[in-house]
Amino acid sequence: MQHPRILIAVIALALLPSYAFADLKEDLQAAMADEARSEAERARDKNRKPIETLEFFGLKADMKVLEMLPGGGWYTKLLAPVLAKKGELYVTMGTQRIEAQIESGSFKEVKVVPVDSDAFVRGEGTRRYGLTSLDLDISDVDLALTFRNLHNFTPSARDMMNKQVFKVLKSGGHYGVIDHTRRHMQKDNDENWRRMDPVKMIEEIESAGFKFVGASDLHYRADDELVYEVGRRSVSGNTDRFTLLFEKP
Repeated sequence: MQHPRILIAVIALALLPSYAFADLKEDLQAAMADEARSEAERARDKNRKPIETLEFFGLKADMKVLEMLPGGGWYTKLLAPVLAKKGELYVTMGTQRIEAQIESGSFKEVKVVPVDSDAFVRGEGTRRYGLTSLDLDISDVDLALTFRNLHNFTPSARDMMNKQVFKVLKSGGHYGVIDHTRRHMQKDNDENWRRMDPVKMIEEIESAGFKFVGASDLHYRADDELVYEVGRRSVSGNTDRFTLLFEKP
């Protein structure tokens, strides 16, 4: 029979991750309530479920995190304050709007991993971007994240991005990906080009060396018929999105 103290210790260790995220959850809730966020940003909280999403991706307060293509900084505004005390937040690719906010003092804790803007080119015969080169000058990253961005790039550019993420992550590090869902095996058309086949995305990311960890149905939407362009009024803000997690062995 095991000693009671040993059993207590084992139970305590098993509960550590949930307690750790419980503390992080309070910090995220505080970041979500920050006055620096606009009403438009707050209006998306219910749909994007940032707390549940970041919990699924395994975010911890002491992580070194890389956010790719942060856009206007919707997630950056939540990640930055949460990681400010014990962790680090880096952003890369398409960081112009974030850099302007860093210069204004809004994101004092965020660091930019520079990428040559000339590397972005329009892919021939497509609305997606290609990349002539990509070399991210960072290492030992715990968690890399990209939210609704892979659809903007050609297959060769996505391959380049995935391989760079694999390179900069530490062994055991994770890669979290969200994007709009397309029907499996469906070819490009004017309505679906900003949607991606999740099976194809898993295959592409695994081919860069990653191990598929799992998927979440957090952003599953039964009433998105996967037919219309994601910006159409009938589905905008309510698209079905796949939420995938990968690990670098």
